[in-house]
Amino acid sequence: MSKISPITGHYITVDVDGLEYKVFYLENGSGQPLVCQHTAGCHNHQWLGLLEDSEITANYRVIAYDLPRHGKSDPPENTEWWTEEYQLSADHYANFIIALCDALELKDPIFMGSSFGGNIALQLAYHFPERFDAVIPVEGADYSPGFYLDWWQHPHANAAQVCASGTWDLMAPQSPDADRWKTWFYYTQGSEAFKGDLHFYSVDHDLRGKLGDIDTDQCAVVMMTGEYDYLTTPEDGARTAGQIKNAEFIEMKEIGHFPMSENYPVFASYLRQALQLVREKTGA
Repeated sequence: MSKISPITGHYITVDVDGLEYKVFYLENGSGQPLVCQHTAGCHNHQWLGLLEDSEITANYRVIAYDLPRHGKSDPPENTEWWTEEYQLSADHYANFIIALCDALELKDPIFMGSSFGGNIALQLAYHFPERFDAVIPVEGADYSPGFYLDWWQHPHANAAQVCASGTWDLMAPQSPDADRWKTWFYYTQGSEAFKGDLHFYSVDHDLRGKLGDIDTDQCAVVMMTGEYDYLTTPEDGARTAGQIKNAEFIEMKEIGHFPMSENYPVFASYLRQALQLVREKTGA
C-alpha cells in the first residue's frame, strides 16, 4: 500500500482589489468543488482529515487554500505591505474568495469555512448568492464581537504562545490529545496574521438585521456549531440560522471551535449530514 498521500498542492496567481497574490492550495477528489477556508491565524493543514477522506473526495473536489499571509501564501507581491498594519476587511476577504474561485474556474462550488471562515461564508451568501451552490458556515454567527485585542501582539508577550494557548479551552475535552496539540501547534505558526484576521471577525463583520435578505433559492445555507464553542455558541449559530429563510442548523456534540482538526472523525459524521442537506436543497 502506497504511503504517498493523494493530496496535491499548487500555487495560483490571484488578482483582487489591485493586489496580486501567490496563493497556495491543497486539493483532492473529483466532483462538485468544496472550497474550504481555515480559521483565523491558521492554514490549510486544518483540513487534512477532510482532504484524505475517500468517502467525501469520491464525490467532491475538496480545495483547501491558505489565505494570503497564512501558511504558504505570501502577502501581496505588488505593494509594500510591511508599511501598513494588516487589518482584514469583509469586502476584501469576500472579493478574494470570489477571485480565487474565478482563477480556479470553479462551477457551482460549495463554500465551507470555520470561525472567521464561517462568518465570511455568511457574507458570501449575503453578497454573492449567485456564485455558490451552497455555503456551510462552521462556528459562524451574524456578529462575534470582543476578540480583536491588542495583547495578541503585545511586545511583552510571546505572541506565538499567546495565540496558540487561546485555542485550548475552545476545544472539547473529548477530542484526542494528539489532535488538540496539533491544532495548538498550528496556531504557534500564524501569530503575525492572527490579530489582523480578528479585525474582520470582531470588527468588520456584522450582518445583524440583514440575514433575512439572503437568497437561499440561489445559495443554500447549512450552519454547524460545536457544543464546546464559547466564542460562537450553539445558541448563536441557531439564532443566526433562524434569521435565514430555509437555512438549516446542526449542533455538533462533543466537539469545539476547531472541529475539522481537533477531532475529524466526529466532525466528518456531521459534515456528511450537512452535505446531504445541501443535496436535498439544491437537487444535486
